[in-house]
Amino acid sequence: MISTATAISFFFTALLLGYAPGPDIIFVLAQSAVHGVRAGLATTAGLVTGICVHTTIVALGVAALIKASPVAFMLIKCAGAAYLLYLAWLSWKATAVQHQGKPADFPGYFALYRRGIIMNITNPKVTMFFLALLPQFCDPAAGNIGFQCLQLGLIFMAATVVAFSSVSLLAGRIFARFNRTARGQVILNKACACIFVSLAALLVVSEI
Repeated sequence: MISTATAISFFFTALLLGYAPGPDIIFVLAQSAVHGVRAGLATTAGLVTGICVHTTIVALGVAALIKASPVAFMLIKCAGAAYLLYLAWLSWKATAVQHQGKPADFPGYFALYRRGIIMNITNPKVTMFFLALLPQFCDPAAGNIGFQCLQLGLIFMAATVVAFSSVSLLAGRIFARFNRTARGQVILNKACACIFVSLAALLVVSEI
């Protein structure tokens, strides 16, 4: 069982990391800009669900095996990059919906939730990051390390919800007026497509 002091320290560390520029927060920002605040929150929920997978992997020690296998690491990276390119294609071909100021080709909240999960779990860098970060806040004298990692993972999820939700609210409000016009919708979709392609490229060239 981790101490209260450790929990608080880790929460604020995770909160700062949550606001740091990265693929996940950029993904949330893009979805909020194009589809609104609720879309960003749905995406956030998916990304946080993906964190559960990474936390479990680290707690079970499987991350060490992935880190030791360059082939497995590359396969997961390629799968994640392919999915980002697929999202880029969907965004690029999306057309503006001019009636009632609705966002273009809205995929639905569950679809955005699912995209968040897939994007997060196909980024092996998150698992490697957790493998490097979580043990630093674990104390062998405090009990089972795997259980402590699970506790830290839950705290990290809470901090991520706070960071990403605030970004969703801010982006949704900023881009709300811009997204009401057909031209604005098209520009945002094209911009999102370019962002997804860039994220895919960065994922492929990343090292362990």
